[in-house]
Amino acid sequence: MDQEEIDRVVLAYLDKRGFRQAGLAFQQEKQQHSKGSNASSTAQIDLDVAKQMLALSEVDVPAQYHDSYSKLRSWAYSSLDQYQHELVRLLYPVFIHAFMDLIGKGHIQEARGFFNNFRGDHEVAHSRDLQKLEGVLSPSHLEEMEFAHSLRQTKANIKMCKYSYELLLQYLHKSQSITMLGIVNEHINFIVFSGQPTSIADDTEFVTLFGDDQEAANAINQKEIHWGLLEDSLEEKLEKTGGSNVDSEKVDGEMREEVEEVKKRSVDGGKQGGTLKKLKKDKVSGAAAKASRSESAVVSGAQRVKPELTMPVRPIELEHSILEDLRNRVQLNSTALPSISFYTFVNTHNSLNCASISHDGSMLAGGFSDSSLKVWDMAKLGQPSGNSPLQGENESAPNEHMTSSSTGAGSYTLFRGHAGPVHSATFHPYGDFLLSSSSDSTVRLWSTKLNANLVCYKGHNYPVWDVQFSPVGHYFATASHDRTARIWSMDRIQPLRIMAGHLSDVDCVQWHVNCNYIATGSSDRSVRLWDVQSGECVRIFIGHRSMILCLAMSPDGRYMASGDEDGTIMMWDLATGRSVCPLVGHSSCIWSLAFSCEGSLLASGSADCTVKLWDVTTSSKSPKTEEIKHGNTSRLRSLKAIPTKSTPVYSLQFSRRNLLFAAGALSMP
Repeated sequence: MDQEEIDRVVLAYLDKRGFRQAGLAFQQEKQQHSKGSNASSTAQIDLDVAKQMLALSEVDVPAQYHDSYSKLRSWAYSSLDQYQHELVRLLYPVFIHAFMDLIGKGHIQEARGFFNNFRGDHEVAHSRDLQKLEGVLSPSHLEEMEFAHSLRQTKANIKMCKYSYELLLQYLHKSQSITMLGIVNEHINFIVFSGQPTSIADDTEFVTLFGDDQEAANAINQKEIHWGLLEDSLEEKLEKTGGSNVDSEKVDGEMREEVEEVKKRSVDGGKQGGTLKKLKKDKVSGAAAKASRSESAVVSGAQRVKPELTMPVRPIELEHSILEDLRNRVQLNSTALPSISFYTFVNTHNSLNCASISHDGSMLAGGFSDSSLKVWDMAKLGQPSGNSPLQGENESAPNEHMTSSSTGAGSYTLFRGHAGPVHSATFHPYGDFLLSSSSDSTVRLWSTKLNANLVCYKGHNYPVWDVQFSPVGHYFATASHDRTARIWSMDRIQPLRIMAGHLSDVDCVQWHVNCNYIATGSSDRSVRLWDVQSGECVRIFIGHRSMILCLAMSPDGRYMASGDEDGTIMMWDLATGRSVCPLVGHSSCIWSLAFSCEGSLLASGSADCTVKLWDVTTSSKSPKTEEIKHGNTSRLRSLKAIPTKSTPVYSLQFSRRNLLFAAGALSMP
């Protein structure tokens, strides 16, 4: 190759890349050099450099993407088994960026062929992403589609051992695959560590991540948080006074009655004394064991923290009622599973969007696509509607904006007011109130006692996907399509805080038990924890491979569970921001999660028509060093799977006495 041909290659490359000034400078330098030099003194150019420049000038050839990726794929799958799974992780980000490069350069047909040829390799782990990218048909789509734009703007993080990284670099340089090398340099960030390669079981921790800066997430997760229970909570009051006093009073009363019976039936004084001593001893030991169990279940080593929000005042009668429920709570564990009461909606015609159950299971609410909200009172089920005074009031009510009642044996109260589908509903933990959110971008507060709409909260500009009351009531949080979560109070029509930071829809929201934090799950596949006082993000949890649909907080405030669209449940440690373990068992979307009141069990409801119970005490333990070495870090334990006939599970709720309520809509085949 002579000097003139090399110069033409360089000029062609600079022109294709748009480096016009550099091209002009190169031509001027070439003219000056040709004037002051002899043809015989032309410098010899390295042939390897010439080949690289020729390759760079042909980068836009569509066939190179197919050939280069095919060779990289064959090399990765033919690598040693010890390093293969680390190298195969590289294929997915290279695949989607090669596809988007072809689309961006206008090679639509070649891009579709490339996509269809290799999508099968990634269908299992990334089916949701592939479905979204399948709709990209022009360069303008790359800019308009939020998901594609996010992929182009951020780098994927891939963690691999040092030896695997060196093998990859050797292959890229020896193959002279400039196309693949350019994609790797521009769109992938490698986190290289020394030592042995990671286990396949750890793929959830080192999964390819998009849309989140891992370094920024690690910096945020260093912030201090206080995950304990509130000071002077009802559980603490029960621990200090209520539980032990009531137990001892019960024991004393029962002991007196049984002593009197023993006295009446006994004739021999010596035997009577021995029987009384044995009776007293058994009763005292039983009371001590019961108090010990109650204390261990309630305390759980949780810290005590001060509230950052002004706490509402609870009526004395309400406190007594709650304390009575706590005293009569059934202690659950891996051998003592809860009773389940399942509410099934029938004849919904696929219009039911959400379901919510009150804390005592006495009321059930359903949000529908026709913008209606219906509430059933369990005590009135089966009663003739003609005898219902509510129906007469509603028939004569001039404002249909408020309520109306149905006819028939299964009567309900109909709340109308929204102008779009109702996506979420939640009952007040103590009072007679109900919140609902809708596609009309509003949240409405309803009174279940007055059967009326009290307040309409406006602040979001797009559909509100979720709304949740705080554990103490009065405050509530919303999640919206506008990528924000907001904190509200019942007595103000404007939000108190706006949490912004997610890269896509905020799909679900959940309060921490001490009301100082809220957690949000998003379509960007991350979960964030926010400080309600400052509005700052204090934790980012990364590991899900699809959008997060539901969240749940453990009663002691230390752990959080999140469920996603692929059927995976992740357990998180709030203190460290790391995943404790994945809970895998469902075959479809996770729509609801709920911890038992003492925190020993986790219930999950799914679109696969099952309720599963998990042993949290086992799953939340940190993996041992020996298990990490052998790649067995999954300590999940599924205790029981309860299938329904054909009813996807929309909602789960543990009562204060540890009865599990569930609700769903019967789906006809």
